Amino acid sequence: MIKKRKKFRTLPFILLLLLTVVTSALLLKDQIGLAGGEEAGEENFLILVNRQNEVPPHYTVDLTLLSNGESVATAIVPALQQMFDDARAQGVYPVVASGYREAEEQQALLDEKIAAYIASGYDRENAAALAETYVSPPGSSEHQLGLSVDINADPMKSTAEDVYTWLAENAHQYGFILRYPECKEELTGTHYEAWHYRYVGKTAAVTIYKENLCLEEYIEQYVDSAVDVEKEAEE
Repeated sequence: MIKKRKKFRTLPFILLLLLTVVTSALLLKDQIGLAGGEEAGEENFLILVNRQNEVPPHYTVDLTLLSNGESVATAIVPALQQMFDDARAQGVYPVVASGYREAEEQQALLDEKIAAYIASGYDRENAAALAETYVSPPGSSEHQLGLSVDINADPMKSTAEDVYTWLAENAHQYGFILRYPECKEELTGTHYEAWHYRYVGKTAAVTIYKENLCLEEYIEQYVDSAVDVEKEAEE
């Protein structure tokens, strides 16, 4: 009789424990969601933002404040931290120079760049056009997603060349891509930036790295084409 009572009392406890675990897991998914409360799957990391595709309306992101005052999407923090830890273990010391930006901050940076070109002798129209190839207008900047980081070197421990070389060779292993590579300016609309990295998830990052693609090409070849095939199958 004693053994039967113990088994009977243990069952509700096990059910309660399972319910607690499941509830905690669901709450964790909500905490790391990127947009519109959606689960932070890799499809959310592939949001395309450029001159033709602005930040989605009502886009929201859960942010984590870094030790230097910059913020990034909470969902990318583990990968970013691991990448930095591994780089430092190999004698390379990167720092996040810029992370998430509000639209107002992006506009201020663009205005500053335009003013610099005007001071150099350009008229306002040409100054604005040239500035926008280096600084994206608000709404078309990936920094507003929280998924992009400008990475520089700790000047006391590394050179910029050391950091950029290490990132170019290793960032894809952590889900990051060089967002604006050389010879892809016509597709990205932005000049080559050795410091600008975007999190897209490891699956996409490895493919982009191995096939020498930019994000626009990857989405066209692997995302849009897959959607087209799916639509054809439904028809």
